[in-house]
Amino acid sequence: MQLRNLIHKAKGLTAIVNTPLALIAGVGLLALLPGCNSSNGEEPAKNKVETPAAVPALETVSLEKGMLSTNLSLPGELVAFQQVDLYAKENSFVKKLNADVGSEVRIGQLLVTMEAPELTSLESAAQSRLKSQEAIYIASKANYDRLLETSKTPGTVSQNDLDQALAKKNSDLAQWDAAKAQYREVADRKGYLEIRAPFNGVITTRNANPGAYVGPSGKGSEFPLFTLQEQKKLRLVIYVPEAFTGYLDQQDKVNFTVNAFPNEKFTAQVKRLAGALDARLRSQHIEMDVANEKKRLLPGMVSSVTIPLSTKDSSFILPKSAVVSSQERVFVIRVVNGKAEWVDVKKGRENDGKVEVFGNLTGGDTIVKTGSEEVRDGSAINVKKS
Repeated sequence: MQLRNLIHKAKGLTAIVNTPLALIAGVGLLALLPGCNSSNGEEPAKNKVETPAAVPALETVSLEKGMLSTNLSLPGELVAFQQVDLYAKENSFVKKLNADVGSEVRIGQLLVTMEAPELTSLESAAQSRLKSQEAIYIASKANYDRLLETSKTPGTVSQNDLDQALAKKNSDLAQWDAAKAQYREVADRKGYLEIRAPFNGVITTRNANPGAYVGPSGKGSEFPLFTLQEQKKLRLVIYVPEAFTGYLDQQDKVNFTVNAFPNEKFTAQVKRLAGALDARLRSQHIEMDVANEKKRLLPGMVSSVTIPLSTKDSSFILPKSAVVSSQERVFVIRVVNGKAEWVDVKKGRENDGKVEVFGNLTGGDTIVKTGSEEVRDGSAINVKKS
């Protein structure tokens, strides 16, 4: 076997020796050509060298405090400053109406007169009883006074007779007082047959006519006789969401518009704050007074209210683009030692491309101006030089 291998090697050397020198030189030149290129001119994948992509420089801003003033637009409703539905207290018939829809009335003005024959009879009976009890009391008092004067002579009147006369006089006095109260009650009930205006205002509803049967219950009491509204002064009612309740105080002024006068702005002043949130709307009921001497504005009008939200204290202000809102969290990207750090924040008011932020932040922090989830927490950041 060893001998056979030596013979093959000898034959190979002989073949190389016999090869022309030109052929050997050509093979050498081919070996020197770069990389054995493929027929289409592309390099083999194993010989490619990938260059790392450059990290784009990010623009940053310095975190500073400032005062952000914004306006909040809310729908509101104008309601009468005072409003009352006037009902009949006694079963009766309407005798005369002294006002109608649109009538402007004064406090104490007679609006409607009613009649109830039963009350007239009750009043006569009460008056008769009153006079009877008065006469009984006068007689018992006179009897007691005579016995008292006679008793000053010893042995003429027993003490028992004097005590009984005194008791009779006191009893008759009590009965007379009861008769007076009964008569006043009937007289007061007759007074309910006249309905007068409780304040200055305008009649906006009338639901009765002369001869109609009215009363406190049953048929005729489904609707009020009149609805009276005070319209020279109105209430503007709004509901402010919980997040904005801290920006409004009493005596603040707001502007509002109504559809009837779209090109005109009206002013109202905050007067009453509920001081609690509505359990259903989670907002605070706020009322403002509106002067309406010319009665151009009407109760029931829907208004668009613009509320200035001026903050009392400064807060951190950032461009809106710096705050990243994902499904899991809201955060800004802070640059610390050349690396990104996600900091959870809460957003406040927004205005003119800026937003209030609240979180674990410090004045002077370097924040990425245009945040993105692609800038991962802890990744290196190339800061753009200004």
